[in-house]
Amino acid sequence: MSPKWLGKCPSCSGWNCFAEELVTPADSGLRADMSFDGIPLPIDEIPAREGERMATGIAEIDRVLGGGIVAGSAILIGGEPGIGKSTLMLQVMNNLAMSGHRVLYISGEESASQIKLRSDRIGTAAKELLLLVEVSLEKILDQIKKVAPAIVVIDSIQTVYSGELMSAPGSVGQVREASSRLILSAKKNGIPVFLVGHVTKDGSIAGPKVLEHMVDTVLYFEGDSGHAYRIIRSIKNRFGPTNEIGVFEMRDKGLIEVPNPSAFFLAERPENAPGSVVVTSLEGTRPILVEIQALVSQSNLGMPRRTAIGVDHNRVSLLVAVLDKICGLKLGGSDIFINVAGGVRVDEPAVDLGVVAAMASSFLDRPVDAHTVILGEVGLTGEVRAVSQMDARIKEAARMGFTRCLAPKTNSAQWTRTSGMEICTISSLRELLENLF
Repeated sequence: MSPKWLGKCPSCSGWNCFAEELVTPADSGLRADMSFDGIPLPIDEIPAREGERMATGIAEIDRVLGGGIVAGSAILIGGEPGIGKSTLMLQVMNNLAMSGHRVLYISGEESASQIKLRSDRIGTAAKELLLLVEVSLEKILDQIKKVAPAIVVIDSIQTVYSGELMSAPGSVGQVREASSRLILSAKKNGIPVFLVGHVTKDGSIAGPKVLEHMVDTVLYFEGDSGHAYRIIRSIKNRFGPTNEIGVFEMRDKGLIEVPNPSAFFLAERPENAPGSVVVTSLEGTRPILVEIQALVSQSNLGMPRRTAIGVDHNRVSLLVAVLDKICGLKLGGSDIFINVAGGVRVDEPAVDLGVVAAMASSFLDRPVDAHTVILGEVGLTGEVRAVSQMDARIKEAARMGFTRCLAPKTNSAQWTRTSGMEICTISSLRELLENLF
């Protein structure tokens, strides 16, 4: 704490991390609205009914939210500029308005005419969809009380400011103040609120990290302008599963949901090409088939290059070392490039075996059978470890027309027999290469 702003914090030595806080007497009444006025109750006397969820009319959004919008919940949506946050929110609000809910869309970044032009383009013109252009927190809270909407969208939270603080909109103090008061209003009145947030250069939501702890659900947009798809991933959800994803395709009429992501990501997969392997990644509760591509070539540099897109770079380095040591494939002098086709990102260890198989296939210049899917985690001694939800992964592969699966031997008791699917169990990387080539 300091009576004035300092560029460098004397405690943590961090730069530009001071946030302005308004200090007021306890009896001033200025913070009268910042309390629930509750009393302690025995936990067995508190009703625990979640209530009916509000369906958005978009199945992929409902899946990510855990079945719909919960009354009084605060949902934070982050993503890069232009990725489709405002467009999706307008589509969701229009669907809710068409079903009879009064919704309030508050924008601090665009004029009303700009939003109307986007609305005409994507076909959203429901009568109960109310639009307000405002950045003052006090006036926004006033309008929420007057309109009494069923749901509110704030686009974006970084543009909202409180007149009680002297700092600029978007600063740490302003974002924290605006968020806390909007979330408290949502909890007290039972009105769900969507907070749209900007992201920093490293991809995290701008503002205080505590903002993600204050809300009930955190959704991140993934994807880039080079691909038509967009993925919404649930990073945190108090009312449903985390790491659940919804897949969309960006078109002229807005974001269109993709009901079969596996077919979408495998649509352009080349057959009988060395270095191409299909794995089943579990995103939340949904198994999705993705293609992992590897290119291993002799390096002319003193230090060979290692590039990984869509998978963890450190994990790839570990798998290269295991493949070199255990299987005798001398990859130390080779450039290695790993890519998850379509731009999707997979982080779970279950794709380890697919990455190893793709590198071996490219190095040996021998293609993997086009109807084979590979699953398993790889340990440092070359053993193949079990993965979760094996039954769901195999059924998804069979549904997409795959007829053979290489899976960990330790998972053999965790799946049911699937018609048309041959399952080969392996326990080491040596067995993997024997079954592939």
